[in-house]
Amino acid sequence: MKGHRILVIEDDEGGRMLLRRLLERAGSESLEASNGPEGLRILYAQRPDLVVLDVGLPGLDGWHVLERVRELTDVPVLMLTGHTSEHERVRGLKGGADDYVSKPFDAQELLARIEALLRRARSRPEVRERFDDGVILVDFAGHVATVNGRPVSLTPLEFRLLSALVRHPNQVLSHDQLLELAWGGSDRAFRDQVKLYVGYLRRKLQAQGLSYPPIETVRGFGYRYRSHR
Repeated sequence: MKGHRILVIEDDEGGRMLLRRLLERAGSESLEASNGPEGLRILYAQRPDLVVLDVGLPGLDGWHVLERVRELTDVPVLMLTGHTSEHERVRGLKGGADDYVSKPFDAQELLARIEALLRRARSRPEVRERFDDGVILVDFAGHVATVNGRPVSLTPLEFRLLSALVRHPNQVLSHDQLLELAWGGSDRAFRDQVKLYVGYLRRKLQAQGLSYPPIETVRGFGYRYRSHR
């Protein structure tokens, strides 16, 4: 568990403190939220490796938070609940949770379950069918891109380039990384082609009415897709 960032969404302060101590002793960094909206903001901004989510949150409860989490990411989610009924457990697992622990829990069992989820996540590639930040939507399987609901006509290479960028939102990708991801590392592709095709892509996206450049140049490093969220 060392080096992992784990988001704890729990309204009980004592519960958060207990989980923080357990996680930090195991070598993990603990991110904390006392309610659903705060937890979702941290999830979007910090991209934790795992989420520990309490069912009984005030306002936006754990079930609704789980739905929102699954709309964005396949991050492992371990649900915590004060209920022990089989119905609750089944509901959590069917809703997209990866594991389910009832309170009060055994500390060593909880850590073992978290470690198992992290190990399972490391062994599987992340597969996302589409990207959607409320402005730009990319359907990877359908090879369709839209801006504010309007389709954008892209060449296959431009689509691969956009896909590579949006799969890593707000992350700087170097010229070499983009050559590998969009061109497949072809010996016929050069760094200048990245600059050229990023320019083509920007113009096509902004022609659909965007008020900001969605692809930023990070001088000396590469390019970054600036997610609307």
